[in-house]
Amino acid sequence: MSEHESHGEHGHDVTIIVNGQEKVWTEHEISYEQLVDLAYPVPPTGNDIGFEITYFDSEHEHKPGTLVAGQSVKVKKDMVFNVTPTTKS
Repeated sequence: MSEHESHGEHGHDVTIIVNGQEKVWTEHEISYEQLVDLAYPVPPTGNDIGFEITYFDSEHEHKPGTLVAGQSVKVKKDMVFNVTPTTKS
């Protein structure tokens, strides 16, 4: 009985949308670096490549936000993330 109670803390699969593609995520938060890896398994090459990450919660609030390197955000079902390569010039 108690083993089922503790399972919900870490074992929640949710679907998120990354660059228009559905992804299943099992953690409560997702980081900038994890989103870049999901969006670009083979990252773009070149000098000074960075990424701009924007997101919004598609459930209730539609609360937009941005992530920068080193940050993370709490994941909600059907959150939408846009990961766009940029150049620093």
